[in-house]
Amino acid sequence: MGSIKIWGLELNWLILIMGAFLEFIVPYILAIFYPKYSHSREVLSALGGKDSPVSKYYNLWLIIWGIIMSFTSITFYKAYSEVSNMLAAIGAIAFILFGVGACILSAMFSVEDRKSIESMEGKIHGIGSGIGFIALAFMPLIISKLAYMKSESLLGMIFIIFFIINIIIFTLFVMSEKDHFSNTVIGLSGLWQRLLLASFYMPLVILAIKNIK
Repeated sequence: MGSIKIWGLELNWLILIMGAFLEFIVPYILAIFYPKYSHSREVLSALGGKDSPVSKYYNLWLIIWGIIMSFTSITFYKAYSEVSNMLAAIGAIAFILFGVGACILSAMFSVEDRKSIESMEGKIHGIGSGIGFIALAFMPLIISKLAYMKSESLLGMIFIIFFIINIIIFTLFVMSEKDHFSNTVIGLSGLWQRLLLASFYMPLVILAIKNIK
């Protein structure tokens, strides 16, 4: 029974790794069928907008990814509750907030562009995404503390660096939504969102690899 449980946890971590890579692969494949879409200027949610020819496929993927992230909360808690029950619980909640808010709710209440954010659907989408992104932005700080508690100083430092990168890119991503920066490099919302997600997922991939024995 013990080996089955361990294999189950390892499988969950493996699914997380594959999902993180698919988060970048799926949009690029779908964008082939959406010629007007710009990877550098448009956010990923535009692929799931009502006018997008690939909306149902992208939103389906978002829901799948949201479920994966939400279930990872259980795996994370089981892996680190013995190190710190409180930090493991906070980390698990962060996974759920991102999975439900930034993925599942974003898919259910899709938006087309910045203007549609004023609608009720847009507000739900915006609030859900905002809460989810903020929660995951602080995830490296949580796992850094857990690493230090396990005397893994180098790993802890790496996660702190990712946290700092998260804050910097998150700030640029928020700034990119302002009209004042629309014709500048800062205005490339799609670019900053992808870099932010890469910075979000890299610590999780490192964490997953470490937990696959």
